Amino acid sequence: MLAAVIGLGAILTSPMDSIDFGKSKVTLNINSVDLDVFVYKPKNYKGQRMIMVFHGTLRNAEEYLNDSMGMADRFGAMVAAPLFDSERFPNRKYQRGGILDEAGNAVKPEEWTYAFIPKIAAGLKKLDGKPNLKYWLIGHSAGGQFLVRASAFQQTGAERIIAANAGSQLFATRDAAFGYGFGGLPDSLSSDEQIKKYLAAPLTLYVGTADNKPDEYFDDSEEAMKQGGGRYQRNKASFEFGQKLAKARGWRFNWRLVEAAGIEHDHLKMFNHKNCEDALFGKG
Repeated sequence: MLAAVIGLGAILTSPMDSIDFGKSKVTLNINSVDLDVFVYKPKNYKGQRMIMVFHGTLRNAEEYLNDSMGMADRFGAMVAAPLFDSERFPNRKYQRGGILDEAGNAVKPEEWTYAFIPKIAAGLKKLDGKPNLKYWLIGHSAGGQFLVRASAFQQTGAERIIAANAGSQLFATRDAAFGYGFGGLPDSLSSDEQIKKYLAAPLTLYVGTADNKPDEYFDDSEEAMKQGGGRYQRNKASFEFGQKLAKARGWRFNWRLVEAAGIEHDHLKMFNHKNCEDALFGKG
């Protein structure tokens, strides 16, 4: 596996002039953090699509990259899986995006983990020499949680944001504490205008119909259980709640709900399912 190191302003060291076909690893310096990104460029890549893949709670980005290669080959897309290790990016900074500090105070937007997303994309586009490359985001489990909440607060620059089998949802309400809703956040992050923007985000909830019961990593907290007894139920409930609210307020609703029949909590099966294409690129 080839490697390169690049800063957002300039290439620091680079054994390669661009991202090679096949597997490689690049290190992007973002907000003074060296972030490893595992990359796969299929032979049928034409410089038109990049899919950024966000790992689950095991922080297994390279495994996610390996399990995304079939998706890359099917869609002729470069895939990139950044590693958010648990030491530097605990739950508060990964699943919850780092928008609040340990004391619950607001953090500057440029310091959010969500703010890494467009910077990762920019670094990869620079290295690949494709400044106009369009990109999509897909995350599974904890990565799905990260993307659901990112869609509420961050302009990612992505064509579509796909949250697969997220274990808990960000309901479009201030009646639940942040993580599960907008409650307890500063007014600037929890206003009606913010929730309106969230419902207009290009978010797809992609869920396996058999991911409908607790497992080893299931969030069974009191707040989470109010959302439903399984991830499938929680995804549907959040979608329907947002859809109903948008209709009542006359707001734009740009979410989609895509189901993978019979699939449990398994990112590889979700990526390889025929409906993954619809989740990523479908309309309506």
